[in-house]
Amino acid sequence: MKGDKNVDVQALKDIANKLRIDSIVATNASKSGHPTSCASMAEVMSVLFFHTMRYKVSAPRDPSSDRFILSKGHAAPILYAAWAEAGLFPVEELTHLRRVDSDLEGHPTPRLSFVDVGTGSLGQGLAVAAGMAYVGKYFDQVPYRVYCLIGDGEAAEGSVWESLHFASHYKLDNLVVIFDVNRLGQSEPTSLQHQLDVYDARLKAFGLHSLVVDGHDVAELAKAFDQAAATSGKPTAIVAKTFKGKGFPGIEDKDNWHGKALGAEGDKIVKHLQSQLANPSISIKPQPPTVQAPKVHISDITLSAPPAYKPGETVATRLAYGTALKKIADTNMRVIALDGDTKNSTFSDKLRNAYPDRYVECFIAEQNLVGVAVGAACRDRTVAFVSTFAAFFTRTFDQIRMAAISQSNINLVGSHCGVSIGEDGPSQMGLEDLALFRTIPTATVFYPSDAVSTERAVELAANTRGICYIRTSRPNTAILYPNDEVFKVGQAKLVRQSAKDQVLLIGAGITLHTALQAADTLKASGINARVLDPFTIKPLDTTAVLAHARACGGRVVVVEDHYQAGGLGEAVLSATASARDVVVSHLHVREVPRSGPPEVLLDKYGLSAPHIVNAVQAVMKL
Repeated sequence: MKGDKNVDVQALKDIANKLRIDSIVATNASKSGHPTSCASMAEVMSVLFFHTMRYKVSAPRDPSSDRFILSKGHAAPILYAAWAEAGLFPVEELTHLRRVDSDLEGHPTPRLSFVDVGTGSLGQGLAVAAGMAYVGKYFDQVPYRVYCLIGDGEAAEGSVWESLHFASHYKLDNLVVIFDVNRLGQSEPTSLQHQLDVYDARLKAFGLHSLVVDGHDVAELAKAFDQAAATSGKPTAIVAKTFKGKGFPGIEDKDNWHGKALGAEGDKIVKHLQSQLANPSISIKPQPPTVQAPKVHISDITLSAPPAYKPGETVATRLAYGTALKKIADTNMRVIALDGDTKNSTFSDKLRNAYPDRYVECFIAEQNLVGVAVGAACRDRTVAFVSTFAAFFTRTFDQIRMAAISQSNINLVGSHCGVSIGEDGPSQMGLEDLALFRTIPTATVFYPSDAVSTERAVELAANTRGICYIRTSRPNTAILYPNDEVFKVGQAKLVRQSAKDQVLLIGAGITLHTALQAADTLKASGINARVLDPFTIKPLDTTAVLAHARACGGRVVVVEDHYQAGGLGEAVLSATASARDVVVSHLHVREVPRSGPPEVLLDKYGLSAPHIVNAVQAVMKL
């Protein structure tokens, strides 16, 4: 390279064609992949990785380095090729693409040291990039930049436009969004094809500095990236007109080549591309970052003060969440809160009021909300807590499952769960959330039942790797535990027991309290009931469930404010499935509920103390 602002055009052209060659060779070796999707972005990758971006090849996730997110994850081979050509690993290893013993998977995942997040479920990369850029601009306050490459096909995803709005609103001028407008989708041309003026107008309307360029002109691309770096107060969008299969004679800009290795045709094209190289041995060393990001400490997070509740006091667990969130923020300045305009209901506003610079309002755009949190947590820069109503996490399931693939450490808190929210009705009732989060392989699912256990759940989540979900309730509930009670992930708590217990009641959240009411009624009729609080639904304390079930004659009644499938009841049923001496009765919400007062709804849908008593009397007869 001749210098930071000078462009060695031929060298970058050669690198682009080498990346094309690498992509063909890799996909031919695996007999699958997306070489034509790689070819359209070859010049963009060449300019970014070998001219514009500052990063350390020796430390791909160095917090001081520029970031690159490949949102169109199916073009993974050219990302792998860029890092190989930069010197991270031998180019020959690209032929291991998609092998079961190789981390060069069909779509990028963080099994690779140079990949921050998994991509491939389209429309999600920009939210992650925006989260990274937000951290860079407002928390780290260092000049690393974030680049996100988006396919024109995925630009039809609404989540992309949620993220563009977020990036514009927060003036993320350290973010560059590159649209690879290659005209062709998977099965047919995209809706806009090469109407670059439409992309440009929409992006400008969203408040971005938009530049339309020839995506195969390395000098024009380099100039556009320089202009982006010189732009303040708004993110830049580079609308690159490209052609799918660029440089592939007979294939360029032709339909029906998506996701296909080129086979024998590819061998011919490789020879053609090799003939285009002015310097086949060209090698350019990337430039390292100039400013170091601050070191941060995000482990051993504690509450600034223990819970301080009085016996007989009633406190909503959602309120206790807000209290605990502010307390852990007291002790660690990298604890941040993100919310979707529900902060005065989830009580994340307690952190906002104390530390406004560490609160990120994402407005009513929950998919972007979760994606931004994933980006904010990348490279261990923050401890992110995301809150909204439990019901609204269902629309973010794809972002959550991709966060698990991304090995992300984010904490999600869903309030207003179940019919106990009352009059707002079924659209606001989280009745599917436990099922959602229990399916996530990296998830820990907390379901605290009082304010003390909620505060400790927040503290534990802040120190637990993977995705943590905390389910909080709307109504006030009684304090059950002393303020110095110790809680652990996967360890249940007995809240009532005797030596003569005949049935085990298991509830969580609001239903733990109705179970205790039922136990009082049962005791008056001569039946002793043991009551178990699971605290975490995943991992469930299987040992405790089985031991206490057997201690109670093998009779168990589970009651939950959730639909039947996938919740606490099915977790208990799974834990006891191989125990022939245990019978489980499961009370749950059996239909789409109606609006009404909380107590009325709990009774109408079979979760109140009288219904639990009836279930116990039935199970006692078995």
